[in-house]
Amino acid sequence: MALDLYWKKRNFGTTPEPRGRVDRKKKDALKFVIQKHRASHLHYDFRLELDGVLLSWAVPKGPSLDPSIKRLAMHVEDHPLEYGEFEGVIPPKQYGSGTVMLWDRGTWESETDDPRGDYRRGRLKLRLHGEKLHGSWALVRTWDKDGDGRRWLLLKHDDEYATPESERIIVEDEDRSVVTGRDLDEIAAQADAVWDSHKSVAANVKAGAVPKRATVGKRAPPAKKSVAKKTGSGKTPLAKVEGARKAAMPETLGAQLCTLVRDVPRGDEWVHEIKYDGYRMLSRIDRGRVEIISRNGKEWTAHLGPVADALKALPVERAWLDGEVVVVLPDGRTSFQELQLALGASPEQLKYYAFDLLYLDGYDLRELPLIERKQLLRRLIPTRSKILHYSDHFDGDGAKFLEEGCRRQLEGVVSKRRDATYHATRGGSWVKTKCSLRQEMVIGGWTEPSGSRAAFGALLLGAYEGKKLRYAGRVGTGFDTKALVDIHRRLRALATKEPPFDNPPRGADARGAHWVKPQLVGEIEFTEWTRDGTARHPSFKGLRLDKKASEVVIEKPAEEADVAKPKRKATVGGASFKTAGSHPYGHDLALQAREGAERAASSCAGHDQQPRQDPLSRSEDHEARGRGVLPRDRRVDAAVPRGPPADARALPDRLQGAVLLPEACQARHVGAADSRAGARGRGIRDVHVG
Repeated sequence: MALDLYWKKRNFGTTPEPRGRVDRKKKDALKFVIQKHRASHLHYDFRLELDGVLLSWAVPKGPSLDPSIKRLAMHVEDHPLEYGEFEGVIPPKQYGSGTVMLWDRGTWESETDDPRGDYRRGRLKLRLHGEKLHGSWALVRTWDKDGDGRRWLLLKHDDEYATPESERIIVEDEDRSVVTGRDLDEIAAQADAVWDSHKSVAANVKAGAVPKRATVGKRAPPAKKSVAKKTGSGKTPLAKVEGARKAAMPETLGAQLCTLVRDVPRGDEWVHEIKYDGYRMLSRIDRGRVEIISRNGKEWTAHLGPVADALKALPVERAWLDGEVVVVLPDGRTSFQELQLALGASPEQLKYYAFDLLYLDGYDLRELPLIERKQLLRRLIPTRSKILHYSDHFDGDGAKFLEEGCRRQLEGVVSKRRDATYHATRGGSWVKTKCSLRQEMVIGGWTEPSGSRAAFGALLLGAYEGKKLRYAGRVGTGFDTKALVDIHRRLRALATKEPPFDNPPRGADARGAHWVKPQLVGEIEFTEWTRDGTARHPSFKGLRLDKKASEVVIEKPAEEADVAKPKRKATVGGASFKTAGSHPYGHDLALQAREGAERAASSCAGHDQQPRQDPLSRSEDHEARGRGVLPRDRRVDAAVPRGPPADARALPDRLQGAVLLPEACQARHVGAADSRAGARGRGIRDVHVG
């Protein structure tokens, strides 16, 4: 039998592992599971369901998302399907004694019509649909001197989920259980799956030897009323939303990253968002406890107190949000330099623009289409919060949207596939297009100041090519006195005698150079790359304390062929919906007529000289709508012009009226009935969503 060797190696009187049986009747999707196993040596057990058992391989270093890396996978005995649910402790003196974590799980499918034949021939091609691993993979048998066929290789194919290890090592970034959110030490310490060898299996189960995972740990505070159980008046509960998977909240999550492209993607399958000039932050809410975490896994909660307090007040028990912490200037733009100043001196200026919802009160939402996740997020964020904001999106002509954003001196546009699921990789379903050339750089040294300049003259910059740090120029402008002093203090603490660059600067570029360990990251804006690979006319924008130096590479625009293709139509609760040409709060706005947009432009001409207003009255709201101004709770604060949008007529009809005006020109939305009345007066039609 397929499990003979498994049974032979175990004493089921003293191990909590299931004895199992061969299940020949299984007709559902084939399961896969990866168990992180700290036994005599740490390894990852990669298991695939086939013919009623789990085919199993021990992968010492774990899976890699990098297609250039081949992982050794030792074929071991088949395991029963029940073993795929096991997380706990195997007692001493038992085969495989140690701690077992459910590191990943999901379903798999063969990329050929003959998986059994592929397995016999030693070349399995498979597609994984897990919580951590996705896309195309292969298991390939190799023959060693003994010729026993146990040595295989686990390979990641080059697809949209592939990521170089210079950017991400998934076994380091994701080190917790997908079921309980615990790490190996917590599983071992809690030992909630331990078997009494003096009792029968039935007696152990009856005595509660395996407690429910949700009861492990301290008692939680009283729960808040959740939007997950009922997402609004007449809305669909998450339990009925296809793709929302009931699961324990992950302890950690990685951020989905954008691929740089030259041109905004075309087509109705894309939505477009403002590219903010701030710090990317994931936020974890667990029954009143908030953690705000940067994309490289560092906790920033202590630095972002007002944001944490605002998140704590949301009507959720548990949630993961993705967004950006920013400071908004009086003219409506976001400023990275002002953000750095506010972090130390004026945290009350901080705002958090949330653009994705990954987990909500018992449901993992990452497999939902983007547009559905954003619809749920919109219902969650209060419309009148001074700190939390829903990051709006726009449909239609992305190129015109970018053109208008660049005219208003925004950083650029992020375009996302409306049907995209969320994966912590850099792929083709999220892309960014920049208004100007900006690049993160590793700081490898500084030069002596000249004249009246204090602290330093210029920073010496580079980026990684593989494991080598390549020199890419210097920047000597863009600093104020405070930045000069602060950066110089940080650099002195990292001083070293040898240059960190593989190709250190020579001649004039190296005159008066002081070298540092390559740990600090700065962001620069520049006009173009020179032929020798240096940045022309660079200007310093600020330190990137949220980025790892080892992750900094020269960003190169992806080819159009690398951009993701359509997947599936977005639905909520079985009902399809669209937001083409729509305002993202759920109403399809046949965007205001050119006449209304022109009136809106003229009404706010010279708005920079107007005092800030906070129009609250119903009459003022009607008056504002008559001018073609969007209600206050239906706009993106970051996307406002520095002056009157004189070229509004250059926008296509689908973007007319999406011209976003500064706060002084906004009117507050005061009621659904008034909103509909005003909308009808402007030729706007309602589309009910979900």
